[in-house]
Amino acid sequence: MAFFSRWWRQQTNATQEVVWDLVRQGRLEFANGGWVMNDEGATHYGATVDQMTLGLRFLEDTFGNDGRPRVAWHIDPFGHSREQASLFAQMGFDGFFIGRLDYQDKNVRKKKQEMEQVWRGSASLKPPTADLFTGVLPNNYNPPKDLCWDMLCVDKPVVEDPQSPEYNAQKLVNYFLKLAAAQGKYYRTNHTMMTMGSDFQYENANLWFKNLDKLIQLVNAQQANGSRIHVLYSTPACYLQELNKAKLTWSLKEDDFFPYADGPNMFWTGYFSSRPALKRYERLSYNFLQVCNQLEALAGPAANEGPYGLGDSAPLNEAMAVLQHHDAVSGTAKQHVTYDYARQLAAGWRPCEVLLSNALSRLSGYKAAFSFCLKLNISICPLSKKLAHFQVTIYNPLGRKVNHMVRLPVSKGIFNVKDPNGKIVPSSVVVLPSSQYPEDHSELLFSASVPAVGFSIYSVARVSGSNLWDHTPKSRFREPQTRVLAIENEYIRAIFNPDTGLLMKIENLEQQLVLPVKQSFFWYEASIGDKDSSQASGAYIFRPSQSEPVPVSRWAQTHLVKTALVQEVHQNFSAWCSQVVRLYPGQRHLELEWTVGPIPTIDNWGKEVISRFDTPLRTEGQFYTDSNGREILKRRRDYRPTWQLNQTEPVAGNYYPVNSRIYITDGYMQLTVLTDRSQGGSSLSDGSLELMVHRKLLVDDERGVGEPLLDEGSGEWVRGRHLVLLDQVNNAAAGHRLLAEKEVLAPQVVLSPGGSIPYYSGAIPRTQFSGLHQPLPPSVRLLTLARWGPKMVLLRLEHQFAVGEDSGRNLSSPVTLDLQNLFATFIITHLQETTLAANQPRASASRLKWTLNTGPISSPTPPKLNPASITLQPMEIRTFVASVKWKEDS
Repeated sequence: MAFFSRWWRQQTNATQEVVWDLVRQGRLEFANGGWVMNDEGATHYGATVDQMTLGLRFLEDTFGNDGRPRVAWHIDPFGHSREQASLFAQMGFDGFFIGRLDYQDKNVRKKKQEMEQVWRGSASLKPPTADLFTGVLPNNYNPPKDLCWDMLCVDKPVVEDPQSPEYNAQKLVNYFLKLAAAQGKYYRTNHTMMTMGSDFQYENANLWFKNLDKLIQLVNAQQANGSRIHVLYSTPACYLQELNKAKLTWSLKEDDFFPYADGPNMFWTGYFSSRPALKRYERLSYNFLQVCNQLEALAGPAANEGPYGLGDSAPLNEAMAVLQHHDAVSGTAKQHVTYDYARQLAAGWRPCEVLLSNALSRLSGYKAAFSFCLKLNISICPLSKKLAHFQVTIYNPLGRKVNHMVRLPVSKGIFNVKDPNGKIVPSSVVVLPSSQYPEDHSELLFSASVPAVGFSIYSVARVSGSNLWDHTPKSRFREPQTRVLAIENEYIRAIFNPDTGLLMKIENLEQQLVLPVKQSFFWYEASIGDKDSSQASGAYIFRPSQSEPVPVSRWAQTHLVKTALVQEVHQNFSAWCSQVVRLYPGQRHLELEWTVGPIPTIDNWGKEVISRFDTPLRTEGQFYTDSNGREILKRRRDYRPTWQLNQTEPVAGNYYPVNSRIYITDGYMQLTVLTDRSQGGSSLSDGSLELMVHRKLLVDDERGVGEPLLDEGSGEWVRGRHLVLLDQVNNAAAGHRLLAEKEVLAPQVVLSPGGSIPYYSGAIPRTQFSGLHQPLPPSVRLLTLARWGPKMVLLRLEHQFAVGEDSGRNLSSPVTLDLQNLFATFIITHLQETTLAANQPRASASRLKWTLNTGPISSPTPPKLNPASITLQPMEIRTFVASVKWKEDS
C-alpha cells in the first residue's frame, strides 16, 4: 500500500470514484494489503504485524470492508517462515500464495500433487487458529514462457490474420492448450492459476490486455472442437473460493520453507546476514517506535502538541513499514537505495524525539532540554561528555520492572549518581583502551531500576573529592597477575585460555553447570564461481569456496577490567576484529560485544565473517532457531522434513535465519546465543554453533542487485552483541524468552542538563513513573500500546511462551488479566476485540474452512469479551481497540 496510497492521494475525485466503484463491484481486488510485501527471513514478528496493520488500516479507511484483502500474497520473498503463516491466519486471511520455494521441494510437490496444502503456523495455538491454506504458484510470479507481452518483453504479439507473414495465432493456441494441460497435472482441482506479469511490468497495460483478450477468445473458441479448457480473468480470492468449493481433503505442512535454493549450489542464505548495519538500525528503530507509540498513548494529546513542537509517530511507523520490504531489511538493495532506507528511518526518528520530549515533560512535570544520544554504541554523547551536572531519564517499554546498566561517555573524574529518591547509588568510571580511541575515553556506569512501562530519572554530578563511599575510582586495564584469566558474578563464570586469550569455558554457578566453550572469529572465502557452478556469493546468495573457514586469528591480545559494576575481557583479534566479553552484577548471561570491519579485501578475496562457538555437546546433527522472534523450530544438518535433500552446498545449505536466537542441546544442557539483529546461523558439526556477523563481496550474484555487496560508508564497520546463556534444558526457555524480550524492547535513555522548570505552574514533579497500576506477569508481553484515534488506543497482549516450554515456573500456563484498571493514565470506556491486524471485529470475523487428511477440526468459538478477565493461552496474541479517557492528573 506504500505506493498505492501515494498514487491515491494524487488522483482527482473523479478517478477515485471510478476506483471505488471497481472495488465495490469486486472487479478490483487487493491482495495481501500490507504497506509492503515484507521479507520473511530477516524480519521480527512485531514489525511485520505493524506494517500489515498500517496497510490494512489504509484500505479499511479508504474502501471499508469492500477493500479488505481475503488472500495473503507473498510471491517474491526468498523463503517463507512458519510464523508468517501463523500471523496471516490470525489476521483473518483465507489463504496464502507464494512464488518461491526450493527447486527440489517444488519438483517433489509437483509429482505428489502437493502444490497446495494447509500450513500449520503454530505448534502451540489450537487448530485451526494458525492454519492457513497455502498454494505454490506454477511460475514463481512470472508468465509462462513465450507469453509475456510487455514493453520489457521480447515475445511476439498474438497475430490472428492468416494472411500476415507473422501469423502465429494457431501455434500459440496449441502451445497454450498443451501448457494448461501440463500445468493442470500438478494441481488437484479443475482450476489452475497463471500469473501474467512480472517485475516492473504494466507500464503500458494495453500491450498486456490487448494480447490476453485475443488469447482468451481464441483458446475458448477451441471448446467447439472438444477442448475442455476455459480461460478467464480472475483474482486470487476467486481462485481460492473455487478450491474451497471442491470439498477436498488437504495434506498438512508443519515446518517452513527455509532455506530456499533456485538451483544446485544456489542457496539464498546470504541475505540473512547482508548489510548488518542496516539490520541493526531497523531493530533499534522498532525499539524506538514502540517507545514512541507507548508514550503517545500514555500522555494523550499532550504528546503531539507540547512545548517542544509537534510530535508524531506516523513518519517512523511508515519508514519502519517500508524497511520490512523483502529487498530492504534483507540487505538486498543497491548501495544508494540502502542509504535512502537509512535516511527514511532517520527522518522518522526526529518527530518521535519531539513526541518523547512532550510526553516525558507532561508525565514528569518537568520541562528540560532533552538530548537523544544516538551513538552510545560507539561511546559518543556530547552532553554527558561536556557537562558536570545532568539528568538521565530511562524509559522502560517492558511490562515488568527492569534493572538496566547505563553507560555514558564522560570526562575524567569521580561522579555522584542519585536515584529518583535522591539516594546515592554505586557508580564506576571505566577507562576504555587507547587502542580503540585516540585518547583516554572514560565511561560512567550505574545500574538503574525502572518500573514497568515507565521511567526513572537519575541525576549525575561530577564531584571534586574522592572521600565519598565506594565510588570505585576510574579503573584502568591491567594484565592478570596470575595465569588464570576469568570474569564472574554470582551466576556466571567465564574462563579464558591464558595463552591464546580465547574463551574456553562457561560455568553456570547457580545451576552448577560447566561447559567447555571455545569462541572465536573466522571467515569464509566467498566463491566467484568454480568448475561445479558459475554461481558467486552475493547479497542474496551465500556460497563459500571452501567448507572450512579461515581463523581471523588463532589468538587474541587481551586486557582485563574489573570494577564493582562490570568485569570485562577485551580481546583484539586483528586490526579489523575485536570483542569485549562482559559480565554485570546480577546478569545470568554472558555478553559478547563484537566489532568487525572494515573487512580487508586487498587480497581480492570476498569474506564472510562468522563468530563460532565450539563445545563437546553431543547434539546429533540437530540445532534450533527461532521463527521471526517467536516460536522455535528444530533443524537437522543436511535434512529437510518433507523431502529427500540432495545437498550441493554443505555450508550454505545448512544456514537458517536467526532473528533472535539459536541454540544447541544434548538433552541436559543447552547453550543459547541471542542476537541483536537478524543473522544467518547454523551448526555445521556436533556441539558447534555459528553466526554470520558481516560480509563483504567483490562480485554480484546475478539476482538483481547488479553490484557487489561492499556495504560502503558507515556500514563497513559494524558493532553488535551476542548474549550467551548456559542452562539446564528445563530452565532454558525462561532464560531466553525473557532475555529476548528485554533485548528487542530495551530501555530508552534520554539526557538533559541539570536545570529544569515545571511543566506548568503548580505541576508536581515526578522522578519515577509507571504507566501500569501493576506490572504484567513475566509470561505476558505488551506487544502494542499505540494511539488509534483522537480518543482511542490499540492494545495487543501476547503470551510469549510456547506450550510445555517452562513447567517449573508455570510460565507456559494460561494467564488471565484484568484490563479495567491496568493503565495509570487513562480509563478504558469501551473495549472491542479484533483480529491481529485490527481491521475486523473478532466476534464477526470468519475464514474459509478446510478439511485435512488428518481428520476434522472444529473451529473454536471466540470467548465472550470481559475486560476484567482476559485470558491468554500459550503463544496467543489478543488485539483490542479501546475507547479511552485520559486522566487530568496523569
